[in-house]
Amino acid sequence: MTTPAGVRGVREPGLPGRLLAVERDALIPLLRGRAEEDFALPVAACPGWTVRDVLAHCSAALTRVVENRFEAGVFSPASNERDIAERGDWSNQRVVDELERGMTGAGPVIAGAGGLLDILALGEWVHAGDVREAIGTPGAYAGPGLPYALDLLAHVTGGTGHLPLHADLDDADEPLRLGKVSGERTPARYIGDGPTLLRLYAGRPVDGASYELAGASVGELNIFGE
Repeated sequence: MTTPAGVRGVREPGLPGRLLAVERDALIPLLRGRAEEDFALPVAACPGWTVRDVLAHCSAALTRVVENRFEAGVFSPASNERDIAERGDWSNQRVVDELERGMTGAGPVIAGAGGLLDILALGEWVHAGDVREAIGTPGAYAGPGLPYALDLLAHVTGGTGHLPLHADLDDADEPLRLGKVSGERTPARYIGDGPTLLRLYAGRPVDGASYELAGASVGELNIFGE
């Protein structure tokens, strides 16, 4: 696997939009072909939420970005539940329609936000993996968006001053440097594949995965605090 063009650690404004576009082209056709009952399946990574709930949350978040609606408390648990409830009488395909529009239109807005919304694009990709896992799709956190997600993870963790980590990926051509190096902490070391690394940073289970992590605990990697 090769990584997208760009310099590690330097923000690429268009990267979140590219990730969303690639994910849109992979996820939306998959959702269009699912049976109605699949939307009622539980999502293990989001206790209490179904596939439909996760999709409604994602579509609502992107619509807020496109419409520049960021009132107080937005993206809080209570706000997320309200967004889902507001779409309670929508058909599943209407939710998918909104998600498709959001994944198409949010990129330019995120690009112009100076990095503040980059993590939202990464979160959308992670939730797409949550949905794929719930409906039994192999390689839930892999696929064509993986190289872009890894590159965005590097930018996000560097921009937020997250702990430094050097990742030797089984499926990449060069090491991935995450977080911000300082004199206060020796960089941690990860050896394994890209999907497992992203699961760790997203706070998703990695049961049965083969990887090595030294110099940091699993809990310290989580960037979403979920």
